[in-house]
Amino acid sequence: MATVLHREQGGKAERELEAGRVLGLLLRRKGVVLLAALLLMILAGLSGRDAGDKLTSGAYLDPSAESQRAAELLAEEFPGGPANLVLIAEASTGSVDAPATAESGRELTRRLVEMPGVGGVTSYWTTLDPSLRTADGSSALIALQLTGGEHVAQETASRIIDDLEDTEEISSGLQVSATGSAAVGLAVDEQAERDLISAEKVTFPITLLVLLLVFGSAIAAGLPLLVGAGAVVGTLAMLGLLAEATTMSTYALNLTTALGFGLAVDYSLFLVTRFREERRAGHTVESAVVIAVRTAGRTVVFSAVTVALSLSALLLFPMPFLRSLGYAGIAVTALAALTSVVVVPALLALVGHRLDQADLFAPIRRRITRRRNRAGEDRRAWHRIAALVMRRPVLILLSVSTVLILLVLPFLGARFGLLDHRTLPADHPVARTAEQLAQDFPSAADDPITVVLPAQSGTAVDENELDAYATRLSTLSGISTVETATGHYVDGQPTAPSGTQAAALDARYTSAAGTWVAVTPVAAEPADSRDVVGDIRDQPAPGEVLVGGSAATLVDATDAIADRLPWALGVIALSTFVLLFLFTGSLLIPVKAIVTNLLSLSATFGALVYVFQEGHLRWLVGDFTPTGTLETTLPVLVFCIAFGLSMDYEVFLLSRITEAHRKGATTTEAVAQGLQRTGGLITAAAAILVTVFLALAASNLTALKVIGVGLTLAVVLDATIVRALLVPAIMRLAGEANWWAPAPLRRLHNRLGLTD
Repeated sequence: MATVLHREQGGKAERELEAGRVLGLLLRRKGVVLLAALLLMILAGLSGRDAGDKLTSGAYLDPSAESQRAAELLAEEFPGGPANLVLIAEASTGSVDAPATAESGRELTRRLVEMPGVGGVTSYWTTLDPSLRTADGSSALIALQLTGGEHVAQETASRIIDDLEDTEEISSGLQVSATGSAAVGLAVDEQAERDLISAEKVTFPITLLVLLLVFGSAIAAGLPLLVGAGAVVGTLAMLGLLAEATTMSTYALNLTTALGFGLAVDYSLFLVTRFREERRAGHTVESAVVIAVRTAGRTVVFSAVTVALSLSALLLFPMPFLRSLGYAGIAVTALAALTSVVVVPALLALVGHRLDQADLFAPIRRRITRRRNRAGEDRRAWHRIAALVMRRPVLILLSVSTVLILLVLPFLGARFGLLDHRTLPADHPVARTAEQLAQDFPSAADDPITVVLPAQSGTAVDENELDAYATRLSTLSGISTVETATGHYVDGQPTAPSGTQAAALDARYTSAAGTWVAVTPVAAEPADSRDVVGDIRDQPAPGEVLVGGSAATLVDATDAIADRLPWALGVIALSTFVLLFLFTGSLLIPVKAIVTNLLSLSATFGALVYVFQEGHLRWLVGDFTPTGTLETTLPVLVFCIAFGLSMDYEVFLLSRITEAHRKGATTTEAVAQGLQRTGGLITAAAAILVTVFLALAASNLTALKVIGVGLTLAVVLDATIVRALLVPAIMRLAGEANWWAPAPLRRLHNRLGLTD
């Protein structure tokens, strides 16, 4: 046994010796390292400068889902299918039926028909359909079906809207405004870009001020900015390349900036703090850098791996939105860690003792230090907190757990939905037009469930079979009306169309690709029509059926998430358990980390339901339009990011606890020392992350606001009551059992462990 242990320890020592040689070489060539890093940053910046142009808004849905295949078939093969761009044309004076205004409307319609990317146009001035005109004649509708998929449809919508703004003579006598899914997607894209620029303008000076307060000197404060810039520009270059091969969401830009600078601060702060600590202990600059990299640098790499693995769970979901943010998060985390452990040590070795020469708060620090030295160690705030937790662990555990469980309760009533125009500010032109559409054109604003029956071997469904199928659908609970090529159906009673109506219905609902049926549910919200979708899919049909529309899209999205969620949770839990075991050699500590993180994140989700679903505290988080639901993908996204960040702080705390314990401290002493040494560090890092995430919370888009508020709450809860109270209390109660592992696993840890 002793021989095996000696061999294992010898192998670890050889690996560390080799790592030390590499580190020494890097420090001796620090000028070359910094120059190479600068050149790579410049090249990445040039490569990724147009990455934003390649990204798309939306992409929340699984492209292989039945509802999306139905939408694609409708857009490409049925010119009379549901519109994704709707124009409300309001007469400047008089009525839309006035001769001059009507001529302008017909001319506008003709021009839209000829535009590339437009599959079909339904206009009041060509159909004279009274449902496309307000009762007072002040405005009328033009509904367009844009082809080519979500991104292409948005590009077409952009050209149409720009053309309407630039060509006044075409819409003479008409004031035209746009809405519809393509217009909403385009508006969200543009708003996200504006919010990103605004957030950078606001957060940069605030972050710089916080960095100066935390790091003390201008030189030290510049390190995380450099690391963050390198991580962000490198990630943008990678996103640009990925966008050539797969759909990438524009939200990846916002996440890249927020997470990149947030993690850069965490990692730089940890390295600089350890470097300063070793310098105060009397080590030379180079020796302090080496020790900082071997201890704090090891922790940074381990932390980055845990964050990246948490984000990798996003890749298991079929939605491009989640996948693209997973790619962005993994890339920016890896680059932040790589830049931190390569560039920061080189810079520390270069500036050396000059790091704190520009300490803006040196007099204050010296005064605080003298006061602490006179008062003794027990007067330090974090030591007092640790002492309190150690004395009353049961009381602390029960109190904190009760608070978190109370915060979880609203999540039990969570309802999920899809993003629509209400994610935009209420005064946005596209959102106002959508509300006007619902008020003035209720039938046109209906959101039908679309049932597509593709032609089999080039043959459409027989009329009698279609009539019988539509009749059955109209008798289902929760369905208001059914309409297709054979007529209009209510409660199983068909209304036979006249000759003119029959021709119009046949043109709208039939093509060489097959037939489709429009089912109008009783409930206006897709979240209230999910059972209807299931009932339709359960009905016997005359051939293959593809059920689409918003309600079906919501069903497919929630089913996809529910199907992949256990796998995602399994990946996160297993990777966390394995990595924390390799880091600590314990079986209990990984389990404790997973349970406490799940509890704190569940509390965060409860708060999100309370605020964004139920509409409370809007004055605090910024005005938005409550919809009574949370978008299906956002809780998954917030969970994966927040879990990774929680593990980031867990690793920081555990690194100092395990270090103290391996030096002979008891569990109680090790926990107290770990909390004392990292409490201020975690608080400072969390403060800067909160500053970055609050910029997302200040966005005008509800989706970004949910992400920003959710991550802010998660970081605040984790850095305060979880990391400072809950974790120490559990470890205090567990005592030496914290470090237990069976002999075979102990030997495995001795061979492969990630600690010193």
